[in-house]
Amino acid sequence: LLMSVLDPDFFILTFLFSLTVWVQLLCAFRYGREDLDVIGLSFRKDIWIQHIQIYPPTAGNKPANTPMQDALMRKAGDEGHPFTFIIPTNLPCSVTLQPAPDDTGKPCGVDFELKAYIAKEADNPEEKITKKDTCRLVIRKIQFAPDKLESGPKANILKQFIMTDRPIQLDTSIEKEVYYHGDPIPVKVKINNETNKVVKKIRISIDQTTDVVLYSADKYSKVVLSEEFGDQVNANSTFEKEYKVTPLLANNKEKRGLALDGRLKDEDTNLASSTILRPGMDKEVQGILVSYKIKVTLVVSSSGLLGSLSSRSLSLIFFCIISVVQ
Repeated sequence: LLMSVLDPDFFILTFLFSLTVWVQLLCAFRYGREDLDVIGLSFRKDIWIQHIQIYPPTAGNKPANTPMQDALMRKAGDEGHPFTFIIPTNLPCSVTLQPAPDDTGKPCGVDFELKAYIAKEADNPEEKITKKDTCRLVIRKIQFAPDKLESGPKANILKQFIMTDRPIQLDTSIEKEVYYHGDPIPVKVKINNETNKVVKKIRISIDQTTDVVLYSADKYSKVVLSEEFGDQVNANSTFEKEYKVTPLLANNKEKRGLALDGRLKDEDTNLASSTILRPGMDKEVQGILVSYKIKVTLVVSSSGLLGSLSSRSLSLIFFCIISVVQ
């Protein structure tokens, strides 16, 4: 069996057999190491599965071939059999949790596996299918950004420290809601310092939060970017500046449990896209939910009890959608 991928939905199969040939597309959720199945610490759930009989051909309406399928059919000849899977829009996107260097087996996450095999029935657990009669291919389901983009989120906080009668006000915002892989994110910071304290530096960080909702309700938070800026804001003064930060997988390859949109060894793998829940989508069926939050922190100087300098911080957190495929 020879299988060629055209894009996430369209395929072509070439074979030289006179038996029944099936193809199966499976969306599965895996959580925990495979070798721990025997003691109940691993979990796998098939979220969605569909079978198509390729040979002998069956009656019924079939989708028209794509131009790429037609081109491959001219090369494959009579032995080529194109087929099409229509993936429901409510299925999750491919997500892989980055394994540790010594982890073995399939990584945790949500994946889509295409399998072509020779069998008497499409899905008979009692029928033994040999490896030589099977070929497998892992594909990725990705999402596109919404056509209509909303304005970016804004947040503000007002804080008054002990021994001061006036507050510090921090306002932050980003200009749009969605950012693509590798795009700089301009974070606008506005400070109104009415105290007698000095803002010594400004820290901006981006956290990736991963919710495992299908099995154990685990939640992981990983810092994918943290940068400090030495701009000072003196007492009784105002400050306004835009900082550009870019979260990249290249700077986070050693972090176990980080959510990716593919395998680490693939060149086009990025940080996992934010999960976009559309109306009618079941949250639990998504398996893993990914979100990002931006945190802006002001480090403020203050006098200690013995006259030495110590630091206090003022933090503001807001959410945005980043790393969505264009």
